[in-house]
Amino acid sequence: MEKVNVSTILRKYTMIIALVLVVIFFQVATEGKILFPQNINNLISQNAYVFVLATGMLLCILTGGNIDLSVGSVVCFAGAVGAMMMDKNINIWAATITMLIIGLLIGMWQGFWIAYIKVPPFIATLAGMYAFRGLSNVVLQGMTVSLKSETFIKVFGGGADCYVPDFFGGEGFNMTCMAAGCIAVILLVAMQLKNRINNKSRGYETAPLGGTVVRLALISAVILWLSYKLSSYKGIPAALVWILLVLLIYGYLTTKTRIGRYLFAVGGNEKATRLSGINTKKVYFIAYANMGFLAALAGILTIARATSSQPTYGQGYEMDAIGACFIGGASAYGGVGSVTGVVVGATLMGVINMGMSIMGIDANYQKVVKGLVLLAAVAFDVLSKREKK
Repeated sequence: MEKVNVSTILRKYTMIIALVLVVIFFQVATEGKILFPQNINNLISQNAYVFVLATGMLLCILTGGNIDLSVGSVVCFAGAVGAMMMDKNINIWAATITMLIIGLLIGMWQGFWIAYIKVPPFIATLAGMYAFRGLSNVVLQGMTVSLKSETFIKVFGGGADCYVPDFFGGEGFNMTCMAAGCIAVILLVAMQLKNRINNKSRGYETAPLGGTVVRLALISAVILWLSYKLSSYKGIPAALVWILLVLLIYGYLTTKTRIGRYLFAVGGNEKATRLSGINTKKVYFIAYANMGFLAALAGILTIARATSSQPTYGQGYEMDAIGACFIGGASAYGGVGSVTGVVVGATLMGVINMGMSIMGIDANYQKVVKGLVLLAAVAFDVLSKREKK
């Protein structure tokens, strides 16, 4: 029987354990309010931009601990352009596509300077942070532009009634949401079993069956519990649909595709990756192009939730995205990280924010706590690598 290494397990699941402990703490401190269905719903909707931006930021960090400081400004600029287009009665889908194209072009622009001109990512994106914040003010002329389209607001998760309809017509309990949770569990178990069977048939090493069963049982329980909580309120928020879409696509991209393997390889050893024939410049370019595209999507979600656009939107978003990645286990040196970790990191930050807000703690102290949590996560990564050496 294979011996279980407790220290390895603790190191691997440190942030998940921390998340559970933080939830328990706030559950007690807020007298159970943190896990009210409405608060869970708000946690998802309010932090939608963090999940989206952190997923894109992960790709940049994987290439060697690089970051993108411009994402908050790109969120604001893309949202400003879209809001102005819709204010002039331009079709909402044309405006949406334009916002995404703008984000992609900005990402490609910054990727060009970083990948091919060798401008350090910190400097290139710092320049973008200033430039696109300024352009946002130019586009909006320093004013707030309100959104008129109810369709746009509902599709992208803004307003009070932006939820997936209950196709079963349940009253007081959203059966569609619960059914979606059950289907998600079935698909998860089926995919894990299929992967395990395929790996065994090919002679690959597989994790112990007992550990796999326990892990699947815990994940399934969390999915069903979350589905039940959301079903008890209004069901699936529209923002959650976009979050899941991004997480699934980029989870697949980073684990099952060639470019995903290249991202890890570049972060692990760029010189060796280049000598093996991989175009490392293209890898950098793709990482930052993706970041720009996802920043535009975050901009769409942001203006939809606020039902307006103004020059101050997106401030501090880059720090939230970077923090979620590092708290979720991404290495400050690159080459290590996962979309699952991003989910854990973003959720942990969201729980801390909401828990302290419910307790009435000043917003400035919330920033202090988030800063300390980020420092602890990066210090843990550094000390772990030092211990291995």
